Parts: sequence; C-alpha cells; structure tokens
Amino acid sequence: MNVLKEYTLPFVGLKDGKHEFTFEIDTTFFAHFEFTDFKKADLKGLLVLDKKPAFLELHFEVEGQVELSCDVSTEWFDHPIATQFDLIVKFGTPSDNDPDEILVIPEGSYQINVAHHFYEIIVLSLPLKRVHPGIEDGTLKNEILEKLKALEPKEEKLNGQEDPRWNKLKDLL
Repeated sequence: MNVLKEYTLPFVGLKDGKHEFTFEIDTTFFAHFEFTDFKKADLKGLLVLDKKPAFLELHFEVEGQVELSCDVSTEWFDHPIATQFDLIVKFGTPSDNDPDEILVIPEGSYQINVAHHFYEIIVLSLPLKRVHPGIEDGTLKNEILEKLKALEPKEEKLNGQEDPRWNKLKDLL
C-alpha cells in the first residue's frame, strides 16, 4: 500500500477553493492493480480539487504514453494517452444506484484516495483493438504480417472471368 499512499488526499484542512495535485504514474502504479498490459508507462496525472462547503469537485487529467503490444503483430509500440474525467464527491450514505460521476463517501470522512480513479480513467481510455501505427501506414515489416497477407482470401476467377455464381449476390449491393 506504500505505493498508493501519495494518492490519499486529506481534504479537511484545505480551505474552500481550488487545489492542484500532480502525480507521476509509472509501471509500478499498475503493478499494484495487477494490470500487466503495459510494458512501460510514463504518465503525468493532474488533479484539481475544488472544495465547496457541502461537496468536492474533482477534475482528473492524464497525459503521457504507454507501451502496448499490438493485437495483430505482437510488436510493442508507444500509445499516447490524453484523457480527463470529472467526479463529484458528496457526503452521506452510498447506495447502489449512484451515477458513475458521483461518489458518495461517509459523513465525517477526512481524506480520499484517488488512485483507483486514475487507474480506471487510464484503462478505459485504451483502445479496444490495439494496432501498431506501422500496420496502418504500411511501414512495419514483420513475419506475422507476411503470413497474414499470404493467408488472405483471394478472388478466384474462372478462365479469366469472374465466377457467375457471385453475380446475383453482387446485385444485392
């Protein structure tokens, strides 16, 4: 838990108004959550805490890059991350039907740990399909890509002409 201790913010002693906190987020941060999709992470987190008399407004911003494995070629590549998220922290009794943008913490709380929120923001900003930029622009040369190109289906022609069985299907388009 020592790694995430710096993400615990005591807000009781703070005056009403905006307060900024910065965080360096690297691979050891994700190791605590047992998230191993990154080979390397170099991110900067900014948290603006706006303390109001009855609630807190948190504005998260994360920028930097992580090294991901490509889903197609298995090559590692740097993926830029730039994301933000707003969260309202209210005091009271938490319930199951609270919206995601509102966090309810017990009355009398004096601090909040924001590590899990940074983790979720970063992981949710990752693309579902991770494709190396070299594949998209055609500059990546890889044995796996050559095999995939060799296995691509090719249009068969019958005696130099198209197969007439497909003509009716083309009319549907």
